[in-house]
Amino acid sequence: MKSIFLFLVCLMILSCHQNKKQVTMSKKIVIAHRGASGYLPEHTLEAKAMAHAMNADFIEQDLVLSKDNIPIVIHDIYLDDVTNVATIFPSRNRKDNRFYVIDFTFDELKTLQVTERFNPKTGEQVYKNRFPKGKGNFKIHSLQEEIELIQGLNTSTEKNIGIYPEIKAPEFHQKEGKNITEIVLKVLADYGYKTKKDNCILQCFNAQELERIRKELKSELFLVQLIEHPKQAKELKHFATYADGIGPWYKQILASKVKDQYSFTSLVSDAHQLGLKVHPYTFRADALAEFDTFEEMMQTILIDANVDGVFTDFPDVVINFLKENNNEY
Repeated sequence: MKSIFLFLVCLMILSCHQNKKQVTMSKKIVIAHRGASGYLPEHTLEAKAMAHAMNADFIEQDLVLSKDNIPIVIHDIYLDDVTNVATIFPSRNRKDNRFYVIDFTFDELKTLQVTERFNPKTGEQVYKNRFPKGKGNFKIHSLQEEIELIQGLNTSTEKNIGIYPEIKAPEFHQKEGKNITEIVLKVLADYGYKTKKDNCILQCFNAQELERIRKELKSELFLVQLIEHPKQAKELKHFATYADGIGPWYKQILASKVKDQYSFTSLVSDAHQLGLKVHPYTFRADALAEFDTFEEMMQTILIDANVDGVFTDFPDVVINFLKENNNEY
């Protein structure tokens, strides 16, 4: 692990004082998806420090609650595909044989080792050429701990990198008797994230919950409505009544490909006409799907489709691409 920290320190030294930037929504932004997750296990503090050193505009935090109501930074409500929970607490699974974050206290979660994402049934690593599964000493952490890391690095490096939290599965938490949204909003407010000026973008897939955040809970944060299904494109006008942007799966932007030329759906232009920013997910250099190269993917979605920013596991690669395309980096 010492070599990892030395590498991160070197990256941070190289990037310190380069440009203390106040991110504006007029430029294309790079969102470090679960941190620099293409290089280090997702949602670890090490991955977040690396993303900060790479000068991502925003760093993402997926949030679920622990048994004792601590917002935990982890992608899912489950533990068994990124930790060794099945080994440490073998009898704590539910009837579906999954291990849930909400069934463990923060102290218990701290005893687990975080690893590169794997299939819990087969044990196979999802992204074969990323950080080796089971290596290193990575831990689960809270939203508070991550905010303090990012704000501390902003101070010491004279940067102003933002946070991009997502409230995960609010309906699941409600059924479990927990109010994740109110808890998260309080933590954000306690650390100074209250308005659109505070370099925090809050996202959620649940449209009803995101609308409640704006209208009932009176949040003044920049809100992004995540969309999963193409049919939700018909709801843009309603989204615009409470949200500031949308986060679609990037394939919802693509219409067809003829002789190496892509055509696009009207999603981006329709959103822009309503004043909504568009931040599609997820750009992975090692999962290209219909694209031949990562550069083709970036050119097609970022430039040709004219989106406003992207979620990526490889923030350094996207940042360098935007620099080459004169995006003010």
